[in-house]
Amino acid sequence: MDRVFSDKKAIFIFMLPGILFFLAIIAAPVIMSAYYSTQNWDGIGRSVFTGLENFKKLFVHNVDGFPLSVRNSFIFLAVSVFIQLPISLFFALLLARGVKGEGFFRGAYFVPVIISTVVIGQLWMKIYHPEYGLLNVVLNNMGLGGLTQKWLGDPKTALFSSFVPILWQYVGYHMLLMYAAIKSVSPDIYEAAKIDGSGELSTTFRITLPLISPMLKVSVTFSAVGSLKVFDLIYVLTNGGPAGTTEVPSTLMVKTIFMSNQYGYGSAMAVFIIAECLLFTALINKLFGKIQVN
Repeated sequence: MDRVFSDKKAIFIFMLPGILFFLAIIAAPVIMSAYYSTQNWDGIGRSVFTGLENFKKLFVHNVDGFPLSVRNSFIFLAVSVFIQLPISLFFALLLARGVKGEGFFRGAYFVPVIISTVVIGQLWMKIYHPEYGLLNVVLNNMGLGGLTQKWLGDPKTALFSSFVPILWQYVGYHMLLMYAAIKSVSPDIYEAAKIDGSGELSTTFRITLPLISPMLKVSVTFSAVGSLKVFDLIYVLTNGGPAGTTEVPSTLMVKTIFMSNQYGYGSAMAVFIIAECLLFTALINKLFGKIQVN
């Protein structure tokens, strides 16, 4: 085995399929998007080089609600990191203590993750339906008919209502990641802390969280990047409506490219999404790099 790892030719041969796959599936589309972002192209005719005009249109002219879509994605990011992840962490800590039915709850929380996003979107559209939806029916039966809404049709409630299915779908995903990290901590560490008189809360904040910080970084990164490039569930639930109140950069990009045939302008949006994902990933890495286990 040592001979294989010391053989640079063998290492290259084994890595070549992965490198080619990465170049074809990830690197090439990114490079093409960067190229088309400098062009004025309708997807059919000849493209015309325009330099940074598409980016100026994004940030200076603001003619299509792009700043609003960016703001919405930042709201999704904030809610995902500061609401979704704490809920996931709470369930992970609770299950890791060895509650009765631990295996059942671990599987039950993860079920929404494996369900198709389109199915989840259709399910929550039925729940939110203003006439026969489960949410409004329950509110009416509880005598709270005044709280019923057109949840996905009202600009005041559409954005929040769009986030709830995302939270429901991915709480179990992050919970399982954190749960696995907590279970990997040696029981001897907890025994030593207990002998030293450390309580449950102190042990959680001084031992568990610092020790699982690498997994917390992964969850925060996945949650932040996923929020910035969210598309499928928003597309199914509202398609960016009503009146663009739930529009995010991904849905606006798809409309711009495939409905308005503005491939250059849409590619500029794609480049922006990639750039902000890389930026937030770097910021998260830098933030967690300062966290050290005492």
